Amino acid sequence: MTEAQVATPAVEDYLEQIHQLIEGKGYARAVEIAENLGVAQASVSNMLQKLDQDGFVVREKYRGITLTDHGRKVAERIVVRHDLLTRLLRAFELPEDIIYRDVEGMEHHISRPTLKVLTAICEELEGDPALRRKLRRRVQKA
Repeated sequence: MTEAQVATPAVEDYLEQIHQLIEGKGYARAVEIAENLGVAQASVSNMLQKLDQDGFVVREKYRGITLTDHGRKVAERIVVRHDLLTRLLRAFELPEDIIYRDVEGMEHHISRPTLKVLTAICEELEGDPALRRKLRRRVQKA
């Protein structure tokens, strides 16, 4: 992988959004990406050009955007991190707006070893309602 192919948080946000659109609708278009990310279409066009040059996406005029194998792998990794963090914070019954905001900030900065730790914690919490209740009470007291 070249230096240009390293996924920055901004690149990950775009790849995640493209992946979600493709999974949900079968295709991704710049106008939807802009709308969902809350950015100008010109910004999306610039990023899509960079993503295309760096080998993350393929842009075909009048056909939309597709992910390359590399782009899909990066997008799937960020989706897994996003889902795990969401599950973990929901176990503590935090408000959805807080979960969303915090996950958006954290999902880009988790290493693979930390991801393994959080996965183990999440699985234990999901499999042990008594532990979940105990930890929720502890957090509520803090």
